Amino acid sequence: MIWGLLAYGMWGLFPAFFPLLKPAAPLEILSHRVVWTFVFMAVVLLLIRGYKQLRAITFKQWLVVTAAAVVISINWGLYVYAVNNDHVADAALGYFINPLVSVMLGVIVLREGLRGLQRISVGLALVAVVVMTVMLGNPPWISLGLALSFGIYGLIKKQIQLSPQISLMAETSVLAPVGVVYIAVLQTQEMNTFTTEGTGHAVLLMFAGVVTALPLLCFARAAHEMTLTSLGMVQYFTPMLQMLWAVFVTKEYIEPGRWIGFVIIWVALVIFIADLLRIGRNNRRARRAVPLESGDRTAGD
Repeated sequence: MIWGLLAYGMWGLFPAFFPLLKPAAPLEILSHRVVWTFVFMAVVLLLIRGYKQLRAITFKQWLVVTAAAVVISINWGLYVYAVNNDHVADAALGYFINPLVSVMLGVIVLREGLRGLQRISVGLALVAVVVMTVMLGNPPWISLGLALSFGIYGLIKKQIQLSPQISLMAETSVLAPVGVVYIAVLQTQEMNTFTTEGTGHAVLLMFAGVVTALPLLCFARAAHEMTLTSLGMVQYFTPMLQMLWAVFVTKEYIEPGRWIGFVIIWVALVIFIADLLRIGRNNRRARRAVPLESGDRTAGD
């Protein structure tokens, strides 16, 4: 869970970083993210001597990695657009909805079971989405896009039997050539802010690679260590931080229908976490009881 909290904590602070990259447009920021993440991971693999493992990736693994790369690039681009166009609350809502998607994917695809309280929690989250759709007059498309893309990314990452470093390097290897081409096109049109907005702006665009890579490395580790259901619920740490940013820093107006949806989802979260804590406590008690019972039988013999 520590890896999950680290990843989601860093993602929760993204609304403070990406507005610093203006006047770069979302697609330019996305291109620099993938290019400089690739550069950062190339250095990491050089330090850990991981290129032999990268060359050993099979064709089937490359197909899965490519699917993960495409999905996460959609998520990145949509998120940058949301944050840089005063939709931080929509981004937060997307990551509030994301655990619902993760849980449903875990149940449908991975056959992970749900207990009674978990079913209630998932049902409440679904009700929240419906309420917001009805009260706002249309589905929260940005929020749903973020939730679906990242939920599917988490599912794909569960299928990739590679180390976090090799997996992320492979994903950015797929995306980086596209990013380089787009940046080159911008340069020919004199629209590449990397070369027109000063050294500080260029450094920030380069630093986007580090900012992108670190939480993804933590997330990849967490995806292997935790069930998809538990991973989805820990994810609520991100939208809580983003929601606080939207309310107290960017001062976004949040419609009553959206507030009602948030409250319902928060109730669902409390129920789900309470159930996880209850099961964890029962499991610890059961583990402590086993040695005692074995000792009693031995003494009786």
